[in-house]
Amino acid sequence: MKNYLKLILGLFALSIFIFSCDDNDDDTMMQSEKSIAALVTDTPNLSLLKTAVVRAGLVETLSASGTFTVFAPTNEAFAAAGLGTEAAINAVPVETLKNILLYHVLSQKYPAANIPSGTTELTTASNSKVYVTKKSTGVYVNGSTMVTTADINASNGVVHIINKVLMPPSQNIVELAQGNPNLTYLVAAVTRASQGSTNVGAVLSTTNGLTVFAPTNQAFIDAGFTTIASIQNADINLLTSILTYHVLAARVFSSDLTEGVMPTTVNGGKVTITLSGGAKVKGNGNTTASNITAVDIMATNGVVHVIDKVLLP
Repeated sequence: MKNYLKLILGLFALSIFIFSCDDNDDDTMMQSEKSIAALVTDTPNLSLLKTAVVRAGLVETLSASGTFTVFAPTNEAFAAAGLGTEAAINAVPVETLKNILLYHVLSQKYPAANIPSGTTELTTASNSKVYVTKKSTGVYVNGSTMVTTADINASNGVVHIINKVLMPPSQNIVELAQGNPNLTYLVAAVTRASQGSTNVGAVLSTTNGLTVFAPTNQAFIDAGFTTIASIQNADINLLTSILTYHVLAARVFSSDLTEGVMPTTVNGGKVTITLSGGAKVKGNGNTTASNITAVDIMATNGVVHVIDKVLLP
């Protein structure tokens, strides 16, 4: 009987020892969880991001304690942005690179489950705004940038891998158009319309939270404005009516577009969005819809989508 009791007591003591060891192992695992900087370093498809982080001097920042969210572009994303080699990254001025990388960082931890449905405006570590959209098809940043792998936990936050490099906007909508050689007719139209009672240029430069469907030069030519001179001599009120028909009084990213939706433009008319066969937008006066050929071009005060037809009210 004594031997039997000794055996039971011995097994009980052993079970307590094993349970205690398991608890210590769990604590050790939690304490040794990688920081965001270490996680990036140890992920082969984030090697270009690692190069950029080192060059920008952000290793210490992303290793420190905190509750960060980092949108981490893959090597393919860096290549698509023209930064596909270490040499290309090292050619970027340090402050510029730092600003780009901090645009991918939020100071608060946002697991995918904590991101609200719809589009949410968030402030980045570079003090710029980023827009995160959660819908049934996934999570998107600034419209067309998709989170391909979510919720990689680190000791100081969470990492979401994305398929594009996010570029912080540095120009307003008018400045952005002025820098695009394929939008010179649009710039001429804005300049002409601004000579009337509504300063369209000032509105597009200073009003925050706009969406502009920007017709290309060929779109204006196809609409009968065959030269810049023809735009400069056009009726100011007509141009104002047409241009304000291309503007929405809210940021509407490509990830926000839904089939058949009819948003109201700032001139009071509606346009129709269709997605079948690619995203399109149609004006009431158009016989066919315009293709949206480039999406989610970020400006400091809104977002621009390039289209191949002038929308007619």
